[in-house]
Amino acid sequence: MKVYLDTVGCRLNHSEIETFANQFRQAGHTLVAQPGEADLVVVNTCTVTAAAASDSRQKIRQAAHAGAGDIVVTGCWATLEPGQAALLPGVRGVFSNLEKDRLVPSVLGLPEEAFDLEPLRREPLPGLRQRTRAFIKAQDGCNNRCTFCITTLARGSSRSRTIPQVLADIRAALQGGAREIVLTGVHLGSWGKDLPQNQRLFHLAGTILDQTDVSRLRFSSLEPWDLDEAFFSLWDEPRMCRHLHLPLQSGSGLILRRMARRVTPDSFAGLVEQARSAVPDMAITTDIIVGFPGEGESEFEESLDYVRQMKFAGGHVFTYSPRNGTAAAGFADQVPSSVKKMRSTRMRAILADASRIYRQRFVGSRLDVLWETADGLTPQGWRINGLTDNYLRVTSIAPTPLWNEITPVQLLDISSRGLRGQILE
Repeated sequence: MKVYLDTVGCRLNHSEIETFANQFRQAGHTLVAQPGEADLVVVNTCTVTAAAASDSRQKIRQAAHAGAGDIVVTGCWATLEPGQAALLPGVRGVFSNLEKDRLVPSVLGLPEEAFDLEPLRREPLPGLRQRTRAFIKAQDGCNNRCTFCITTLARGSSRSRTIPQVLADIRAALQGGAREIVLTGVHLGSWGKDLPQNQRLFHLAGTILDQTDVSRLRFSSLEPWDLDEAFFSLWDEPRMCRHLHLPLQSGSGLILRRMARRVTPDSFAGLVEQARSAVPDMAITTDIIVGFPGEGESEFEESLDYVRQMKFAGGHVFTYSPRNGTAAAGFADQVPSSVKKMRSTRMRAILADASRIYRQRFVGSRLDVLWETADGLTPQGWRINGLTDNYLRVTSIAPTPLWNEITPVQLLDISSRGLRGQILE
């Protein structure tokens, strides 16, 4: 059978479709690059925003329109709206997040025990989902109750995967040639708290570094309240990527309290200062929500000023959208759409400027780049793209379409997307 896998949303969703890919391959099936080539399509959906939910429905309709065979739907939107998902064209099955681990054996009519063997050597997904970096799921669910977040309802309570489970997936990825491992989770920083040993993410990362030869280890998003001073000693090991994504959500203390975030502007600033002091050139990126209920002009200007002062290396701006089932959906003082749109534009401009300033610091430097894609052949050679360990996007020209190789690069100047570099021999 030919299988096409697609996803919307976070890195955790991508790590899950890589697990599906491994299981389908274990059972002898073939992955294809286009839905129209597939006998079966699996779509891992998202609902963190209204736009993500809409994108998820569109993915399903596109697969049906392309002539796909049966379509199976899972993920956060499918978990919260299973009836709607089942009514979309071509959908033959809907699996909630809690049923997701049983999706492949259920679809194939095989016992779950058939997939208890060591995972096969990882192969990057064909087509647009191909990645050199391997996203490894370490944790799922969340016990926080941020008032805007629907993910807790869709994913359930926090659950950690064991160290042997995580190591097995990492070793399969390394055997497949992956040079960088990205640990993912809904609330990754809570890893280990529910395990008998009551360990922490610090111990998991240390074990990975001790027991594997991974070239690079990176964390996905981490909540700022999960980190302490000892955590930064991980970067004594040069294989740790100098990048932390720390969601702030707002620079206004009042709005953070309304969001039920367990952080204040002062504590967040202290953490960032600690990270930058411990790890020179650490890239700190973030998430910001604009237009949260009760965000007046003064709160927005406070948030804007704070984000400007933090000098982030980059970040994502989300326009608040009410999600049914969350506390904030029922809050008074909802912000008009036109105001939210304007605020999003202004906040994006601040983060874009901060990103440009951060990139400018590295012009003239020499950094190693992991090459991820080749955009095309030019008269001078192949135009290639990749990432430094501190999450700088670099483009260069190479005589061959380098892929999944780490090479030293002289950074020449900044570009609209990142930096332009020259590969060094």
